[in-house]
Amino acid sequence: MGLYELAVLFDPRLPDEEVAELSDGVKDLLSGLGAEIVKEESWGTKRLAYPIQKLTEARYVFFTVKVDDGNPFPEVEKRLEQNDKVLRYMTVRLDQGRLRRRGEELEPAAVAAVPPVASVAPGSGSEPAAAEHKEAS
Repeated sequence: MGLYELAVLFDPRLPDEEVAELSDGVKDLLSGLGAEIVKEESWGTKRLAYPIQKLTEARYVFFTVKVDDGNPFPEVEKRLEQNDKVLRYMTVRLDQGRLRRRGEELEPAAVAAVPPVASVAPGSGSEPAAAEHKEAS
């Protein structure tokens, strides 16, 4: 099982209805290839760090995708690359540990598999030796 994030940058000149239609097409394609859409976020039109195809803005849409078996992304990326309305896309595998530290929700099975972290009370004598180095300098 893997958790991925797919970021898609659409042409900013597209109307809202067409961006929604393209997003639905990406979701349908992913679902048809055996992936589950966990979350979809539309960030709207944002400024780009550098021009892409002489455009300085893009419409950002993010998909959080859960994949149990297989890899649907080669087919999805092939379709995105063929679409002239897509400026860029990027697929990233999400690190479960980083998500946990940020406090985002995980699947119950993933949370149960992680052992709890022991906390150290201040002044209990179990503090790191960094305090000794501070006094010596």
